[in-house]
Amino acid sequence: MDATAQSRGRSSTRALDLALRFLGAGPIVILAILCAVIALAQPVFLSTVNLQNVLLQSSVVAMLAIGSLVVILTGGIDLSVGSTMALATVIGWEVFQVVGNEGGLLVVAAMVVLGLIVGICNGTIYVVGRIPHPFIVTLATLSIVQSIGTFITHSQPLSGMPTLVNDLGRGFIGPIPVAAIMVGIVAIVATLFLKRTQWGRWIYAVGGDREAARRMSIPVPLVLISAYAVCGSLAGAAGILVAGNIGGASATIGQAAGGLLDAVAAVIIGGASIAGGRGTVWNCIIGALLIGVIRNGLALGGASPFLQGLLVGGTILVAVELDVVRTMIEGRIRTIQSNVGSL
Repeated sequence: MDATAQSRGRSSTRALDLALRFLGAGPIVILAILCAVIALAQPVFLSTVNLQNVLLQSSVVAMLAIGSLVVILTGGIDLSVGSTMALATVIGWEVFQVVGNEGGLLVVAAMVVLGLIVGICNGTIYVVGRIPHPFIVTLATLSIVQSIGTFITHSQPLSGMPTLVNDLGRGFIGPIPVAAIMVGIVAIVATLFLKRTQWGRWIYAVGGDREAARRMSIPVPLVLISAYAVCGSLAGAAGILVAGNIGGASATIGQAAGGLLDAVAAVIIGGASIAGGRGTVWNCIIGALLIGVIRNGLALGGASPFLQGLLVGGTILVAVELDVVRTMIEGRIRTIQSNVGSL
């Protein structure tokens, strides 16, 4: 191959690389365009109060999504996050009845610990029980956890939470919701752990190629259990936010306040691969914001709430198709780079 052909090959590689970067930036581009369109149609969208509402609603989804991301990075999925979040609010309410308003820290700890226990159970049953796929385990857990919450509450909402929980769920520091600040802190910590620690490298390695990870002596079972433990803990943390927001508890709140659908949608829309091994925390948060903006825009436009699920589901399909396209482009780039480099 002559120099001209080599130059063309390099140009093709650059063009494909630019296309890949554009796809990678897709979530934030879509978010910006969507915000602009909604703002033009509904000027009230840009009001301070409405933007605060979007942040509050998105915070619960983002907290769930960060935990779901860790599991999805390993090539798994946790269907029980919404139910775990709901049960956490119920357990928090029960603890509140015992410790009172002064025991806010104990209530918060109880919610997170409940999520941790559910997550550890999910991971342990999946790994030790050699279940073919975590879908089976977490589907069963979803039903079990939801039933426990319904049994305790008799399907009735429970009123009352300590001041600390209320402040975390619906308080503000200046114009910024405390819930959004909490999500930001969790996102920073999660990013550091995933990018800067051996555990994070193991998470990506297990999701990229589990058998290769085993051959590298990575403790795959412990990594998987830890991923589900983190996911469960953050579902409990999401329970804190939603309990504070509604000022109480509900065994069905996971279905109404950003449960499984929104959490997984945020992760996939954010560019993570459902097959595992690829995804970032900040793109996941952008995905959560996108979901929040979609729901808020529909509410401002007076659209039927039933359309929200339709659009969120459609957005997931688009995001998954973009992931397929992105994978094809990556393969094409590697092929061209290999051909050019062999000359």
